[in-house]
Amino acid sequence: MKRVLLIILVISLSAAGLYAQEVGEESDATQMSVLEAQQKLKEVSVDKFEYEGFWLSSISSDEGYSTSRLFEGAPAAKVPIPEEEGLEIGDKYVLGTRVDFLRRGYNSVTIYPSRPIPIEGITKTISVWVAGRNFNHELNLLIQDAFGRYFELYIGKLNFQGWKRMTVAVPPQASDGVHGIVQRNYHYNNMMGIKIIGFRIDCDPMEAYGSYYVYFDDLRAVTDLFAEDIRDKDDMSDMW
Repeated sequence: MKRVLLIILVISLSAAGLYAQEVGEESDATQMSVLEAQQKLKEVSVDKFEYEGFWLSSISSDEGYSTSRLFEGAPAAKVPIPEEEGLEIGDKYVLGTRVDFLRRGYNSVTIYPSRPIPIEGITKTISVWVAGRNFNHELNLLIQDAFGRYFELYIGKLNFQGWKRMTVAVPPQASDGVHGIVQRNYHYNNMMGIKIIGFRIDCDPMEAYGSYYVYFDDLRAVTDLFAEDIRDKDDMSDMW
């Protein structure tokens, strides 16, 4: 009799465990479905570097001097955004920056637009095509969050030949909506997303001499436009 009761107890516990596992799996799947349903990811063009004089560059006058201008060209491997195919959107030029060093050292070169470039929605990743001329200099992205605070994101080293698409992920914002890079605050629906402030190249002191050339093209972002689509069109603006 005891053996029969023991067998029934084991079967009951096993069934309960399987049920709990199924419920847990279903719960996880449901949560993932909710998260996916609340996202509308889309790759968008931020800037194609087509306007002369819009991008500038600078370096400390003690370390050297720099200049930026447009050149005709494009990375051969670049694939257009599907939504832009068939549209007459200019994509003829790339941005070139030349740096002439006066002395070797821990130099930094900043390449920046004449005004910050906003990105619609909640940005997930940012990419840009770069020809770095195989130097050990490091590329950083400079951004501004929804509260106007400045941050920098490390993209990578420029030690490669030819064109390369470099991508950096924007860290998710903290759950309190205050610390770190904030792209959205539930108090202010009119304040959303980030702005591109520019790029900074931190030079390897062993290779910061003579002239250095670097080229940029096709700045893009993968962004979540879900919040933009559900925003109330008749909501009042606080910009007064």
